[in-house]
Amino acid sequence: MAVKNFMAKKVVTAPSDATVKELREYFNNLKIHHIVVVDQGKVKGVISDRDVLKCTSPFLGTPSENERDRYTLTKKAHQIMAREVISVKPDAPVREAAMLMLDKHISCLPVIDWYGKLVGILTWKDILGAIFQKDDK
Repeated sequence: MAVKNFMAKKVVTAPSDATVKELREYFNNLKIHHIVVVDQGKVKGVISDRDVLKCTSPFLGTPSENERDRYTLTKKAHQIMAREVISVKPDAPVREAAMLMLDKHISCLPVIDWYGKLVGILTWKDILGAIFQKDDK
């Protein structure tokens, strides 16, 4: 079972200068949990919806909101992204990818081909799908 058979091929990406406000809109409108940060065709980092939640003021949209709270929306992707990009190749076994995710305590892996091009993303949900598909056969 290779990663390429279970990864999502449509990956939401953002540039490193995208604001937290823009990232929140992606997460809210697209119902996703990860965005890959790409600049000039190169993967630079990964941002999860939890990363955005952590850096955003809890007072936004409340009567207590002030300028400092609104300022949290102006932070840039490069300020909050995970810079150590842990990735996997499309032909890697799903089991290997699952072990990597467990070892590194991460919930997704960008899938990058031998030329350095982003070709997909593998999440823990994709791995569960791979396990249950195998059991069904």
